[in-house]
Amino acid sequence: MMMMMMMQTRRPSPSPSPSSPSSLPPVRDGLVSARWEALGTSVVLRLTDSGALEVARETVERELDAIDRACSRFRADSELSRVNSRAGRSVVVVSPLLIEAVEMALSAAELTGGDVDPTVGAALELAGYDRDWRQLVPPLDGEPEPGEPEPRPAITARVRAGWRTVTVNRGSSSIHIPTGMKLDLGATAKAWAADRAARAVYDATGAGVLVSLGGDIATAGVAPGGGWRIRVTDDHRSDLGAPGQTVSILSGGLATSSTTVRRWSHEGRNMHHIIDPATGAPIAGTWRTVSVAAASCTDANIATTAALVRADGAPAWLEELRLPARLVDRDGNVLAIGDWPAEALVGDAEGEEEVLRSHDDARRHERT
Repeated sequence: MMMMMMMQTRRPSPSPSPSSPSSLPPVRDGLVSARWEALGTSVVLRLTDSGALEVARETVERELDAIDRACSRFRADSELSRVNSRAGRSVVVVSPLLIEAVEMALSAAELTGGDVDPTVGAALELAGYDRDWRQLVPPLDGEPEPGEPEPRPAITARVRAGWRTVTVNRGSSSIHIPTGMKLDLGATAKAWAADRAARAVYDATGAGVLVSLGGDIATAGVAPGGGWRIRVTDDHRSDLGAPGQTVSILSGGLATSSTTVRRWSHEGRNMHHIIDPATGAPIAGTWRTVSVAAASCTDANIATTAALVRADGAPAWLEELRLPARLVDRDGNVLAIGDWPAEALVGDAEGEEEVLRSHDDARRHERT
C-alpha cells in the first residue's frame, strides 16, 4: 500500500548517554574494546564478554556495510544515490533496508514538525557538502561562523525541503521523490545504524554491548557494573583533557549534535552540516552542541538535531519531553535539562561521573 509516512507516537525513555560529541573513557576491567573507521567516521565497539569480540566486530562490520550500500549519499552505487538520480522521473525499487531507513527519516520529520528533514540534500550540496566532509576544504581562520554577520549575503538553498512529498510504497518496496529533490539521511542513519549494530551484536552473542559511531552511542544487553561510562564533549575525537563531562548510562542511547565538528569552507565562507529546513542554510542558532539521552540512539539524535534548529525554544521543548539533555552555547556555557547531572565544580572526569536513568513516560517529538 502507498504511504506518505504516518508515524506512531514514540516514547523516548531517556536512557542516559550523550550523543555525537563524546569520547569514551578507558576500558574498565572485564570489558574488551575494538576501534576502526567506517561510514566516514570512527567506530568503537565495547563488550562485556572478551570471548565474543571477534564475532561482535564481524557483526557490526556486516551491518554497517549493508547500511552504507543502501544509504550513502556519497557512493555512486548506493541505493539512495539511485533514488536521488531518478527524482521526478520514476519510482525506484529498493531494498527493505532503505525503505526502513527512509521511513525512519520521515518519522523524524513528522515528530519534529519538519525540523529534522531528510529532503535537505540539495541544500547541503549548495553549502558545499557534496562529498565526505574530510575531503572538503578546511574552515578558514578569521571568517564569520554560519549565522554571524557577514559582508556578503549567506548562501540559501533554491530547492526547499518537502518531506511530505516523499512517497514510500512498502508493498512494491519502492520510493519516489519529486523533481529537484535530494534525500540525505545523515540526521538519522548513523544513529539508527548504531542501534541496529548494538542489537545485532546482542542477538549474536548475548553480551552487553556499546556501539559508538562518531560519538552516537547505542547499547544493548546488560551494562557493566556502574553503567557505560561516556565522556561528553564538543568533539567525539577529543581526548579526556577536553572540556566536558563524564556520565554513565545503563541502557538506551546517547547522541550529540554539534556545529563545531563537521565544518568546511565553501565560496569563502565557513559552513557546517546542520541545515535549517525553513531557510535551506546552515543554522545560526543559540547552541553549538546538544547532547541527549533517550531510549535509543535514534531518538536521542532526532532530539539533538531538532534542538539545534529550535535554538531558544529547545530547552522548553526538551523539558516537555522529559529528555535529559546538555546544551552548550556559543560561549561554552552549559545548560542541563531534566535529569541530566549538573557539571562538577572541579574538572575531574572521575568526580563528574553520574548515572543517567531511564524514564517510563513518553511524548512525541512534535513541534509545539
